[in-house]
Amino acid sequence: MELYGKLKNSNQTSVGKFILLGLSSVYSLQIVFFMLLCLMYMVTSLGNLLLIITVKLNPHLQTPMYFFLTNLAAIDIFYSTTVVPKMLANTLSQDRSISFLGCAMQLYFHASLIASECLILTIMAFDRYNAICKPLQYHMIMDQKLCFYLAAGCWTVSFAVPVHLTLYTFGLPFCKSNNIEHFFCEMPPLLHLACADIWFNKILEYVAAIVVIGGTLVLILASYLFITLTILNIKSAKLKQKAFSTCASHLAVVFLFYVTVLFMHLRPPSSYSPEQDRVVALFYTVVTPMLNPLIYSVRNKEIIAAIRKTLSVIACH
Repeated sequence: MELYGKLKNSNQTSVGKFILLGLSSVYSLQIVFFMLLCLMYMVTSLGNLLLIITVKLNPHLQTPMYFFLTNLAAIDIFYSTTVVPKMLANTLSQDRSISFLGCAMQLYFHASLIASECLILTIMAFDRYNAICKPLQYHMIMDQKLCFYLAAGCWTVSFAVPVHLTLYTFGLPFCKSNNIEHFFCEMPPLLHLACADIWFNKILEYVAAIVVIGGTLVLILASYLFITLTILNIKSAKLKQKAFSTCASHLAVVFLFYVTVLFMHLRPPSSYSPEQDRVVALFYTVVTPMLNPLIYSVRNKEIIAAIRKTLSVIACH
């Protein structure tokens, strides 16, 4: 409510709404994009929801690793839902407008969920570090209470960080145009529309990106450095393979997510390109949330068996 009030009372902007130009203005391509995006959104939502239900219904999956995995799945559902439904509505609609407040809320939730994903991926790396480097103390360290506090802290911090980013962005005067050359409200294309000095906004964005994105990436890489050193000291080839296998899925998700997010938020302003931005943003807002449950399921026999059991239970009902 505080965020709403501050945005509503801002008198610096000269626009009441924005126009999201979307992915394409060619009607035949719009139909193709609509069908693909609709399919991908359904796969994302159902895939991540199935993963959450599977973990909840199978007692042997009630472990820290799968608890944090359900948090990641929930983030991916919310993350995709923040962007894709509005994009689907705009793809075939003549009216591609979004209200000033709607745009602000979309940017806020988008930024919050990026921070959430960064933090939960870091916590998952911390969990793998304790499981592999400190196996005897693992259950004492990663007890239910700590897992709950880590997850709660992740959600709380991530939704607090973007408040100032959102307020300072929408406190700018957008008098150049109200046409956003993007398919949702994100900082780079919005700042491009401002007719005031945006150096402070860029510094704020860089600081947030360095602390949240860069900081968590450093922690993840540090965790995996210790994990790798520990695995190399394991004499059993079978145990080595099992240890690497449990980390491979997480590393794949980290790579897919961080490469695109770092490119979008830690590059010089001179490299701004609407076409390039749309492709990169499409990847981390639509493709990555869809791939995450598949990546964690394909190489995990335990998850595959549990999913089959869950689907059979659902089918029987």
